[in-house]
Amino acid sequence: MVNIGYTTIFEWLLQTKARVNFLKGGANSSKSYSVAQHLLLNKFYKERDRRILIVRKTTPAIRTSCYQLIKDLFYKYGLPYKANKTELTFEYGSNLILFKGLDDPEKIKSSEYNYIWAEEATEITHNDYIQLNLRMRRETDGLNQMFLSFNPIDAQHWIKKEVEDKPDSDTVIHNSTYKDNPFASDTDIKVIEDLINKDENFYRVYALGQWGILKNIIYEGWKVYSSITDYIKEAGHEPKDITYGIDWGYESEAALVKTYWFDGHKFITEELIYKKGLTTPAFIEEAKKVLAENIKEDDPSKKESLLRREMRRDFFAGTDEPGSIQEFYNAGFNIHKAVTDVRDGINFCKSHLIGLIGSGIVKEAQGYKRKEDKNENVLEEPVKAFDHAMDGMRYSVYTAVKGQLEVMNLNLSLR
Repeated sequence: MVNIGYTTIFEWLLQTKARVNFLKGGANSSKSYSVAQHLLLNKFYKERDRRILIVRKTTPAIRTSCYQLIKDLFYKYGLPYKANKTELTFEYGSNLILFKGLDDPEKIKSSEYNYIWAEEATEITHNDYIQLNLRMRRETDGLNQMFLSFNPIDAQHWIKKEVEDKPDSDTVIHNSTYKDNPFASDTDIKVIEDLINKDENFYRVYALGQWGILKNIIYEGWKVYSSITDYIKEAGHEPKDITYGIDWGYESEAALVKTYWFDGHKFITEELIYKKGLTTPAFIEEAKKVLAENIKEDDPSKKESLLRREMRRDFFAGTDEPGSIQEFYNAGFNIHKAVTDVRDGINFCKSHLIGLIGSGIVKEAQGYKRKEDKNENVLEEPVKAFDHAMDGMRYSVYTAVKGQLEVMNLNLSLR
């Protein structure tokens, strides 16, 4: 027997009879965890002949978030299942859970489901939502339902304009905050409540679970890509170089990002690791693992050789953890202290950023903004919250460029 802890959100999910259920909330309110519990314990194991679709905007995002969460719950509760890692499915009896990215809309067409969960629903478009609703028509002896969980980051989003502002009898919106989660750690609560001292908008969104008002956003005009292959197909040329950036974290996210360089110092940055609770040894192993996964080679000895070569590329890390930098170096990474000039680094990134890959880095960039003083004057420096991937990107970009510029200046001075 396993003690299954749950929150009031889980209880609400048991009671709702609406076809479409939006779970709007702040950080650490347990909305995503509760939906995962509900679909697993109340649907996957208690009902028969059910098809459950779980989606995010991209396949890499669904693999590292919802897929891993459901897998962890199987392990935690000691539940039986069959897995297909290639197809990203779980099976039990006549029931099936499928995980898909919406980067290719064709992935969900011509299919029918009983239950659908869209995590980080602010990532998807209104058209994605309409298509998902159309797919929720599989024959059932009960009620087909959709669940959409999200942080209310932008009051101009279609969820507010097309759903919340236009009430519908088949649709409900549930609101929650960290106060609805009795399992939130003291550290997480402190981080959330401290947002009131950092930024009013962040506090509104992540502490109060209210719609945010985006202003003073630093990075604009970039695009979201599901993979670097998408950009290569669009642009018609391969990257000229690759660098990596690391920002340390344990109670907050540790980030490893990969920057692809193109003509004119233009770049795209991809999130590889964005995870809390990583000690330095665990971070090293995670980094080796994710780098190895991106190497397309079946021969183990050749793959190991290619991994060592990749580890010899330039890795630039935040300077606040010199011991961790040394541990990465001892593990074989060609790691350097990053240039941490915030203003100059941001200014360079602003004018050269093409696009981003990965849910964590995209979400950070969407809310990455400049501080305001008490008189609402906009300052040069960014708000220091939800910025680990942003810092990693800046390290991977500006450190490399500044080094090249210094070499060029040195050569000119020697002429």
